[in-house]
Amino acid sequence: MEWPISELARAAGTTTRALRHYGDLGLLPPSRTAGNGYRFYDEDGLLRLQRILLLRELGLPLATIGDVLAGEQDTEEALAVHLELLRRERERIDRQIASVRTTLERRRGGEEMTAEESFDGFDHTQYREEVEERWGKAAYADSDRWWRSKSADEKRAFQEAQAGIARDFGAAKQAGRSADDADVQAIVQRHYEWLSGIPGTPQSPQGGPTREYFVGLGEMYAADERFAANYDVHGAGTAGLIRDAVRVYADRHLS
Repeated sequence: MEWPISELARAAGTTTRALRHYGDLGLLPPSRTAGNGYRFYDEDGLLRLQRILLLRELGLPLATIGDVLAGEQDTEEALAVHLELLRRERERIDRQIASVRTTLERRRGGEEMTAEESFDGFDHTQYREEVEERWGKAAYADSDRWWRSKSADEKRAFQEAQAGIARDFGAAKQAGRSADDADVQAIVQRHYEWLSGIPGTPQSPQGGPTREYFVGLGEMYAADERFAANYDVHGAGTAGLIRDAVRVYADRHLS
């Protein structure tokens, strides 16, 4: 049995573009390609995609996923490994739930929370390999040191600022605003300034993130399902609007 690329993408809750990208990287080769270039996938391909999507949800970059898949010869053994990864992820989510519940109970009771209690289960290191691969180990080390030095209130304020930016992008998308709209560009400016405060971010001579970094980040927001999902939760297509708006901003203000 085999599935055409559109049917497999629909069943997996992803896009044909993502499947073609995985194929181009050698992660998900089709079992057959028709004369018109249309791709088909058999049951092995379906199981392979299941593993790819699982590893993506766990935060692994594509390069690392390729290494993992290359070492997985036995399907049952691979599934057992992935089951263990899911178990660990469930434990992390359970800690998040407990952390939020404790925060709520203590706030209602007027009690103080420690930073460790507030952020238990919230792993800011999940993108470490990807950051180091793209921008170097020093970039990750600087940002990690900066983040750990913040108080619980400072961490919360920083996260709330980013969440507000994401919500405003979503509202702009839902209102039908274009990438070059003045209000959208004002949100991009806020996002640029928010990034400027993170140590380790590649800086231009004029200050603030470099054009290459900022545009590349915008592209990643739309191309990487993990980032796209974080933004598209505020409205379908929000990640795409951010990508396009960032490019407009870079063309106007960044050399």
